[in-house]
Amino acid sequence: MKTKTIGKKAIRAIHGIINLSVLTLIVLSSAFAGYALWDTEQIFQSADKSHYTVYKPQEADEGKSFLELQAINDEVFAWLSVYGTNIDYPVTQGPDNMKYVNTNAEGEYSLSGAIFLDYGNSRDFSDFNGILYGHHMEKKTMFGEIGFFAEDQMFDTHLYGNMYYDGVDHGIEFFAFVHTDAYDAEVFTPDVGDELREAYLDGLLAKAMHRRDMDISIEDHIILLSTCSSDSTNGRDILIGRITDRVYDDPFVQTQTKGKREEVSVDSRRSLLENAMLKDIIQWPQLLKLVIAIRQIVFLLVDQNRKKRREKRLRLPEVAG
Repeated sequence: MKTKTIGKKAIRAIHGIINLSVLTLIVLSSAFAGYALWDTEQIFQSADKSHYTVYKPQEADEGKSFLELQAINDEVFAWLSVYGTNIDYPVTQGPDNMKYVNTNAEGEYSLSGAIFLDYGNSRDFSDFNGILYGHHMEKKTMFGEIGFFAEDQMFDTHLYGNMYYDGVDHGIEFFAFVHTDAYDAEVFTPDVGDELREAYLDGLLAKAMHRRDMDISIEDHIILLSTCSSDSTNGRDILIGRITDRVYDDPFVQTQTKGKREEVSVDSRRSLLENAMLKDIIQWPQLLKLVIAIRQIVFLLVDQNRKKRREKRLRLPEVAG
């Protein structure tokens, strides 16, 4: 009898250890999953244009200003806006094309990086062709929307943007969309010489998936917005525009309210920004699903353990007899 009692206790102890181990594994997995979810959201949040809204140069600056951002990081020199998209970011330029791959506009380490001008270009955009780089990220952050211009409707309805530099706004007229390879030297050569401008421009237009009928000449200053493509490993999507002295109004700033067109209030942007940040950081639906899934797994394991114990108790008398 003592042997049987010891055996029962040993079995119970083993089951207890197994249950504790499984429960510990579940808790650790849940904690890791929760952290991964939180960390991912932090990356997207840091890449969202709302993170930089307070720095955007305006006629009536409130709070932090573009000059304050430049005081934080003197490699910030411009501001890019593509009308009708979330592309609305400060522009940086480092000593090479690697620094701002994992450094944000505030000079801090960040997987989302920053929008940056090729180190071979001039900051006053006096070159014939300037190249801006940015990560292709989900949730329409950074250059995540560049690939959308492959669609006819997107390209046809989004014609303009704005580039602020040297204390002045400049317009951007988008005239082509190109899909190419990351190693395409015919495209990724900044500041081509005078004798190569015509061939370079002809090459861009020949590669273009979409192009607008515009009189682009070698006297213009064009800008390429380049990002990775989700269609291929080394693919690159490029939106190409011409920088102009004429500044264009943003037709997407207005919203339809009760049959009247009404501009979004500059004063209300801060409260909208705070609400958007809170909504993005606290992903309640995902967290709730995670908790429910963990609860179901725990209940299933406990139920299976009870059934095993019950079956063993029913079998023990038979063995004893």
